[in-house]
Amino acid sequence: MGLDISEISTARRLRSVDVANRRLLVADFRNSAQKKDLTDPPNCGGFGRIRHFYRSTGNGWPDNPLPLDPACKALQLPRTEMLRSQVFQFAACNISCWYCFVPPELRCAAESHAAWLTPTQLVEAYCAEPDRPCTIDLTGGEPSLVPEWVPWMMADLQRRDLDRQVYLWSDNNLTNDLYWEVLSDEQRQLMASYRNYGRVCCFKGMDARSFAFNTSADEAVFDAQFTRFGRLLSEGLDLYAYVTLTTPTADGIRPAMKQFIDRLQSIHPNLPLRTVPLEVRLYSAVEGRVNAVRRDAIRHQWSAVEEWTRELESRFSLRDRSTNIADVRLGE
Repeated sequence: MGLDISEISTARRLRSVDVANRRLLVADFRNSAQKKDLTDPPNCGGFGRIRHFYRSTGNGWPDNPLPLDPACKALQLPRTEMLRSQVFQFAACNISCWYCFVPPELRCAAESHAAWLTPTQLVEAYCAEPDRPCTIDLTGGEPSLVPEWVPWMMADLQRRDLDRQVYLWSDNNLTNDLYWEVLSDEQRQLMASYRNYGRVCCFKGMDARSFAFNTSADEAVFDAQFTRFGRLLSEGLDLYAYVTLTTPTADGIRPAMKQFIDRLQSIHPNLPLRTVPLEVRLYSAVEGRVNAVRRDAIRHQWSAVEEWTRELESRFSLRDRSTNIADVRLGE
């Protein structure tokens, strides 16, 4: 049995969200282990950072067009190879991915490494930056533990007439149902109708075995990820997907990949074209957690991504595979 994700989600949410006062715990990058991995020094008083999203990894891994292409389409900007984004990190998570580049103290709801801030304060800090990016990335930790964060931010951006100038991006690990349990109908409608918003959901493995290995969670949670993605898609959100392909053994990668893509296509035939494999790399916060098996898993991800590429080539035409990811339709 793996970690009880439901129990952890409830406990972490209680410690990191103050709904009545619209506050959440936001990571403080000053004096953090993550600071050494940042290209630019922390901004927004230490509670924000600038992230540079690059399309090309430069080492043979498939390109990553997220969130570059969705942001450029929404803001009517030309295609770019690099996108600067203002990042705010929620300081709590409900799973324990061994390859996570965020150090444990910034994802365990520790007030000693975070501060209680409101979305209004975050937007004000963003507006005060002299060279602010046109994209805001709400990440973590696990932002889905505070589903209210996204509609709160949307409302504040609208009040400042920034909703058409700023693209809002958030991620989600598909391990809880809080979206449907705590959001009002009005909040969910705002998210579905908000033009400049995109959400990426991360599948933490290509099968139940790799999911449990990557997250320390129970294998059964893997299947629930597909159900939750389908439910989110039915909400009308502009959805994308990541998948991490680290696996403890090279045995069975080909059939596992075939089945994984079959399951994506059971949600929508085009979903694989909106799914991006994420390469796991060794950041400084990760190196101390990497044993021999995990080092092998980093190697095995290259075999897995080869199978991913082969499967997509067999299922989609070159024209389909070359389509801008933001133009791939997941509607009827």
